[in-house]
Amino acid sequence: MKVDIIMPKMGESINEGTIIKWHKKVGDEVKKDEIIYEISTDKVDTEIPCPADGKLVEIKAYENETVPVNEVVAIIETDADAKIEETKEEDEPSTDQIGSVVDVPMPKMGESIFEGTIIEWHKKVGDTVKVDEIIYEISTDKVDTEVPSPVDGTIVEILYKKNDVVEVGKIVARISTKSGYRKVKSEKEEIIATEKLKESKSEVKTQAATERKIRDKKNSQSNKFFSPLVLNIASKEGITMGELESIVGTGISGRVTKKDILNYIDKKGTKQSTPAPELSVARPITASEEIPMDNIRKRIMEHMINSRDTSVHVTEIMEVDMTKIYNYIKANKERFLQNENLKLTYMAFISYAAVKALKEFPLVNASISKDKILLKKDINLGIAVAVEPNGLIVPNIKNADEKNIRGMAKAISELSRKARTKGLSPDDIMGGTFSITNYGVFGALFGTPIINQPEVAILGVGAVVKRPVVISVNGQDTLGIKPMMYLSLSHDHRLVDGLLGGKFLKSIKDTLQNFDVGSI
Repeated sequence: MKVDIIMPKMGESINEGTIIKWHKKVGDEVKKDEIIYEISTDKVDTEIPCPADGKLVEIKAYENETVPVNEVVAIIETDADAKIEETKEEDEPSTDQIGSVVDVPMPKMGESIFEGTIIEWHKKVGDTVKVDEIIYEISTDKVDTEVPSPVDGTIVEILYKKNDVVEVGKIVARISTKSGYRKVKSEKEEIIATEKLKESKSEVKTQAATERKIRDKKNSQSNKFFSPLVLNIASKEGITMGELESIVGTGISGRVTKKDILNYIDKKGTKQSTPAPELSVARPITASEEIPMDNIRKRIMEHMINSRDTSVHVTEIMEVDMTKIYNYIKANKERFLQNENLKLTYMAFISYAAVKALKEFPLVNASISKDKILLKKDINLGIAVAVEPNGLIVPNIKNADEKNIRGMAKAISELSRKARTKGLSPDDIMGGTFSITNYGVFGALFGTPIINQPEVAILGVGAVVKRPVVISVNGQDTLGIKPMMYLSLSHDHRLVDGLLGGKFLKSIKDTLQNFDVGSI
């Protein structure tokens, strides 16, 4: 029986994942729960186990390819005796040589990328290739990149030539591996393939004609490559081919990228608007190093921008006297650690107080869907965890309202451990209703956190610091030293206004300042 392996959903707002490594190749035997590939999303990098024992018979998505959630990325065959069925004519052989054929598609390099231009072939038909060996380069409006071979084998067909524009997902080449058989195309299939190839070529004919016109018009004799996007921008902005040649490119092999030409246009516009020439003054060049973002950092960036553009952020801040909890932790910390192997921290008490406030003000435990308010019946408390070297993930404690201080402390400790060891499951990340971020652990006093979509509020926790405060003794004001903490609540003003946000934050403050330590 064939079993589909799909791209898992790693969070409520996660709609796609990028395959960063395959641990198995086609033909390999796999065991249930054995790691077969790794993925990266905007919240987590994780390893995906095999759902059953069997043999990996097909890989549909390759390394560095971005795949929508629930789309099939591979297929395994669980029946060891299963045979691949082939329909063939009685008098015609179904194969012509040893070697199963693997399609090499134009990869999807981003959510808004629908085509790419082949800018260089590193291999030709008949060449042998190794897995992960670079076989061709592509250019899109966002990135130039090299595309590796998905398997070991021999290139038997190249469907598009250099400078052809190809839609994402279309097959650009085929590789024959060293086992199995290659299916022979029937006459009908050959005709269909030829027609499709003609259609593909006609689609890019207009683009190619435009490029030729620009080259002819500028009388350029250069062999330097410019992507269709760059040429299109140059045509619209009246940039000559000579000017294009003068632009210093930052892409692969010094190619001019979209960013390069737009920067040139901005500088050119500034120069043209200057009424009088300025004296050339030598200025020191600031040394800098361009470091590409890794996948998880790009996803975090997109997630933060989406939240900024979705929610109307408002932040309220209150100061909390943590004397009672400070004294309790100081007196009982070692006892909890020795007797229960439990690290008692402020976060357990703050989380408990937040859950109590959420039950009192359920609108803060909600989300917005168009013009509807979705009140959540469960309280799933998200705890932001920093992951080295520069990641951030927000797993959540399911049914947090059912836990006491001890249960809350254990749950927080377990989630933090799993986050830092890549042990989180999709269930740990999905379904959060309210989040807490503790920037105080780094010594920050307060901040204005960004809401974790699709939630409507997030609580920020500052460091507990001893400060002089005014206290009343026998009706007289005097100064005293107390452990103080700032709490900040960022909330979505579309649903949570200042009154509700203030009441919610005040409830947490009152619970912490008057905590019944005898109930622990």
